Amino acid sequence: MSLLPFDKREGAIFMNGAMVPWADAKLHVLSHGLHYASSVFEGERAYGGVIHKSREHSERLIASAQALDMVLPYSAAELDRIKDEVVRANDLGDCYVRPVAWRGSEMMAVSAQNATINLAVAVWAWPSMFDMATKMNGIRLDIAQWRRPDPRTAPCQAKAAGLYMICTLSKHAAERRGYADAMMLDWQGRVAECTGANIFFIKDGVIHTPIADCFLDGITRRTVIELARRRGMEVIERRIMPDELASFSECFVTGSAAEVTPVSEIAQVRFTPGAISRQLIEDYSAEMQPKRRAA
Repeated sequence: MSLLPFDKREGAIFMNGAMVPWADAKLHVLSHGLHYASSVFEGERAYGGVIHKSREHSERLIASAQALDMVLPYSAAELDRIKDEVVRANDLGDCYVRPVAWRGSEMMAVSAQNATINLAVAVWAWPSMFDMATKMNGIRLDIAQWRRPDPRTAPCQAKAAGLYMICTLSKHAAERRGYADAMMLDWQGRVAECTGANIFFIKDGVIHTPIADCFLDGITRRTVIELARRRGMEVIERRIMPDELASFSECFVTGSAAEVTPVSEIAQVRFTPGAISRQLIEDYSAEMQPKRRAA
């Protein structure tokens, strides 16, 4: 089933200080962000109209911009307020929230110190990707050809548009082979993450996850680690090699879009989604239950 193109939808989008009709949220084709990837963004979810860890996302957007030598014209508190206003303006409860900042069209060359920094915030309805029964079947992952880069070669802790080029290539290749996504290795051949989600493994009741030093330390990742430890589960952040995959019993991925989604296979290595995956799905869902806004 085809989805309505994003430029054909209705609603309101915040853009550079004003709420504008969806169709009017445009930028020029010669914007620096389009040509040179000088763009940063966030992927957030609102549950019952309340954005999960909104401040952490706002602070990360600001930090990502700084990593690209961009200064956002808004504070974290102002970004929080703007995002809430956009959610309310579109009368959405459970939705995806996308703030994005980019350099404008004042300069068209690699150097663009005097280009305006633009900001937009859009939201759209996006329910959970799978129901519990479907989730517990697990998704299938390929292993990507492309690798997460050495931190000395790219601002890997920024949620920057340019870093997602190899993610798109990897996901396209995986989908052509019948997989849902791909697991990426880092530049040294160690397990890193998926194309848009962090990854966890379980062995003998202990949760293992790669150290997030050359890829994004996801906010959902942090939430799930917190939930697991709250239940007394041991979580170890460490280097994981591909030849270890067969030693793990369960695997799941986390992200704003994926939430907590079990994995049944990584390139013919099989996993059985089980009790720990189910418990963390339930705990994450309970944590995201709508909270009443302060009057």
